[in-house]
Amino acid sequence: MRLSVVTLFPKFFVGPLETSIVARAVEAGLVEIEIIDLRTFGLGNHRQVDDAPFGGGPGMVLMPEPLAAALEPLSASHRVIMTPQGRPMDQSTLDRWADQEHVTFVCGRYEGVDERIVEHYVDEEASLGDFVLAGGEVAAAAAIEGIARLLPGALGNPNSSQTESFRDGLLEEPQYTRPSVFRDWVVPEVLLSGDHGRIAQWREAKRIERTEDRRPDLYEAWRLDQDEPPDRDS
Repeated sequence: MRLSVVTLFPKFFVGPLETSIVARAVEAGLVEIEIIDLRTFGLGNHRQVDDAPFGGGPGMVLMPEPLAAALEPLSASHRVIMTPQGRPMDQSTLDRWADQEHVTFVCGRYEGVDERIVEHYVDEEASLGDFVLAGGEVAAAAAIEGIARLLPGALGNPNSSQTESFRDGLLEEPQYTRPSVFRDWVVPEVLLSGDHGRIAQWREAKRIERTEDRRPDLYEAWRLDQDEPPDRDS
């Protein structure tokens, strides 16, 4: 798989791309990541990439010419701009991107990018959540890590990514490890019982309980899904 990132701040990605799962995925040849410096496509002697918005207003807007020059060679890829106006990413988003051969992330900055780029050079708008950051770099780094860990061979246990939060609409259950007693706090007895049936039931119950408590929106969607009538054609 190939991932490209168009950004004004290439050095931002040095740490994230040289760490943990992403670094191992790159070293193993599972993913190729290229960081494209938007400044190299800037205009004039000063490599200008932004200008004041038409109609007035605070801040600056990324100009269309440099972005178009950077994105035109990537037309065969699935091009995603990271912007607060985009749909918030979730696990299904990462699953979908991980199935692509080539994804390009465009990191917005300042007050945003010229809308003509969004309309003609971008396939999708995505955000990290309903809040504003200085730019799209943090969101792009999060997406890269989320995608890298889904690639076959990236995780030590290939089943790990299939038993996590959001896979079936629920959050993950609480986890414990040794020692069984820490500062008088004891691991639930059922996890020490060796009874795999009871353990599975406990985990399922905890997943439902935790989701209902912490993410009632997810719980309600999950509950409605459980109540759906069976497919008439099945």
